[in-house]
Amino acid sequence: MAESIIIRVQSPDGVKRITATKRETAATFLKKVAKEFGFQNNGFSVYINRNKTGEITASSNKSLNLLKIKHGDLLFLFPSNLAGPSSEMETSAPQGLKACGAPNVVEDEIDQYLSRQDGKIYRSRDPQLCRHGPLGKCVHCVPLEPFDEDYLNHLEPPVKHMSFHAYIRKLTGGADKGKFVALENISCKIKSGCEGHLPWPNGICTKCQPSAITLNRQKYRHVDNIMFENHTVADRFLDFWRKTGNQHFGYLYGRYTEHKDIPLGIRAEVAAIYEPPQIGTQNSLELLEDPKAEVVDEIAAKLGLRKVGWIFTDLVSEDTRKGTVRYSRNKDTYFLSSEECITAGDFQNKHPNICRLSPDGHFGSKFVTAVATGGPDNQVHFEGYQVSNQCMALVRDECLLPCKDAPELGYAKESSSEQYVPDVFYKDIDKFGNEITQLARPLPVEYLIIDITTTFPKDPVYTFSISQNPFPIENRDVLGETQDFHSLATYLSQNTSSVFLDTISDFHLLLFLVTNDVMPLQDSISLLLEAVRTRNEELAQTWKKSEQWATIEQLCSTVGVQLPGLQEYGAVGGSTHAASSAMWACQHCTFMNQPGTGHCEMCSLPRT
Repeated sequence: MAESIIIRVQSPDGVKRITATKRETAATFLKKVAKEFGFQNNGFSVYINRNKTGEITASSNKSLNLLKIKHGDLLFLFPSNLAGPSSEMETSAPQGLKACGAPNVVEDEIDQYLSRQDGKIYRSRDPQLCRHGPLGKCVHCVPLEPFDEDYLNHLEPPVKHMSFHAYIRKLTGGADKGKFVALENISCKIKSGCEGHLPWPNGICTKCQPSAITLNRQKYRHVDNIMFENHTVADRFLDFWRKTGNQHFGYLYGRYTEHKDIPLGIRAEVAAIYEPPQIGTQNSLELLEDPKAEVVDEIAAKLGLRKVGWIFTDLVSEDTRKGTVRYSRNKDTYFLSSEECITAGDFQNKHPNICRLSPDGHFGSKFVTAVATGGPDNQVHFEGYQVSNQCMALVRDECLLPCKDAPELGYAKESSSEQYVPDVFYKDIDKFGNEITQLARPLPVEYLIIDITTTFPKDPVYTFSISQNPFPIENRDVLGETQDFHSLATYLSQNTSSVFLDTISDFHLLLFLVTNDVMPLQDSISLLLEAVRTRNEELAQTWKKSEQWATIEQLCSTVGVQLPGLQEYGAVGGSTHAASSAMWACQHCTFMNQPGTGHCEMCSLPRT
């Protein structure tokens, strides 16, 4: 029997080992390669050299020994659609990476935009150091790459984490242009389908066993800045704590834009805060099930917004006369507790970042965490964070636990008969100054946190209108602020702007119109949402003439608040008959009756 040899074959998907013999023909060997990689016989080419020279043809007359292919040699496979000249392979880095990633995913608009940008940091000619003409370049003025650490460290303030797209440029740089680079998500679970042994806990092998994890500071971040459009958005959220002293929670809705202060940076702009059902105390928060969550996301999408993060308060009043708060989160305590890190990791796993360079189609997350807490000056400050991809993996696979008596520490679970947990390590400095590796039981959560600057613009931006008498925020019944038609009628009577779009452009008001139990407008509000998104007054006036808005005005009039301009509806919006023929609510039992009836169909009392 001929001696078996193992030949390695490298493809854009990785390296595989093919078992063959020295006397085996090239045609037989290529059939084995096709079967192993799942190709058709003519769907690929195999070369002896990386630069696509020495192609192995499907010859029945040449053996591997004749082709001088020995045990352990490395061959190079290229699919037929990538098997052109090597110059075509190296013209664009994304083309090479596409073979390792997920080509059928659609990235976010901001990611598509930044991938087309040059990203280099251009510098002007230094009059003291540059000794060349105006058209020349030297080491003192040549453009820098967006991942240049020396440049980032000399910014004011210094930037510890490069942007995610700068990190991609770093991976795709160099001579090979990152042909075989793939952004792989970390897995802490045993690989399924291993048939060589009994399932865990009765057996495990190196093929299915997840690798140990050594926690490192993540060099990049997916979002580089959080910006609230204006102070009113944050102040209305803080009003709950000011009135009750209890902590509060909310979801940030906004959009992702370019952050020009950092090369290829991304900014999360916050336009509104939605407050879901919750129970808050002075030192705890409990989220309740939200039946309106999907509807809120749909309305936000029609307004051109998306859920970009979450925010919570951690405020304790220090001096009520001065209006100061306690400075409790600092380097001597913690910035995020282990429980908050696990919650942030869970949110980030639920909102993954779509990425074409990952075999899974997603990598990391752009979902941010904002904390309203006391600052060094004992005033309310907003701090922004994310957790690392390593933390996301530990949370996703249920390997990380909080410590009850030490909020600054987490704890990596130990393996049990129900779950195998890989070893988790972190590096530390001992009392002698030596770098040591320790088991993450317990684990300082600083290894999991990425800080993000949180700012307010010098020139405020207003996606939604600002009113002196705003519409109540949802789920604030504990304050006596309820969303009903009485509060809607009060809001409309106090905001008598001649521009209907300014009156109706309130995020919480639009949510009420869609989600109220009496007359939800989910199927007929698309035109109004488009008007708010595009700031089009004509579209808003067109929707105002609809029968739905006439019914809303009639419902508001039944609660004892007369709306200004209701009598002129016929002159503004068409016929008075349209308003009178709308459904009406009974003043006694609030039942919605059909138009044209003089008595309530439920309680039989007269309409007036």
